[in-house]
Amino acid sequence: MRVGLHLGDQDGTGLVEPVGGVDPVSVRRMPLVEVVLLAIAVIGLAIDAFVHLNLASAFEQVKTSTVSQADLFRADAAVAIIAAIGLLVRPRRYTAGFAFLVGAAGLVAVVLYRYVDVGAIGPIPNMYDPYWLPTGKWLSAIAEAATAVSSAALFVMLHRRARVAPRSRVGHAARASR
Repeated sequence: MRVGLHLGDQDGTGLVEPVGGVDPVSVRRMPLVEVVLLAIAVIGLAIDAFVHLNLASAFEQVKTSTVSQADLFRADAAVAIIAAIGLLVRPRRYTAGFAFLVGAAGLVAVVLYRYVDVGAIGPIPNMYDPYWLPTGKWLSAIAEAATAVSSAALFVMLHRRARVAPRSRVGHAARASR
């Protein structure tokens, strides 16, 4: 049985509705704005992961005795991939919050190390790089900013819906018992 999503708004509710065989466990109604925010966050995380994996080998020589900047780039990419998969598989408040933390932390790090020569911090090497080009840092920063903003908005929307849902279930149960 085919299950898909119809992105049209035929009934005027603004909800994305499953078409085909509806399985209430695996497919749920989701407002279109949440789908758009989810897509922006996932695309931003994918770009972040791609940029960091692509640049990792160029920063192999920036290291301490414990870890290299390339290792940190690969770890950032892995966390971004996990956050993107988490959002796709389970679009909930906790995955949106995790995606926000990944995007915001990456943005803070890239901007900090662009403008401030922090130096080495314990096992973390000195990652100061005063240039936006040609490394693609600007693309990573834009993707991380988009991820942070969209996942924060998604978190708020999911939180509001979760707070309203128990009330509506209680009201529905009261009406059904009459």
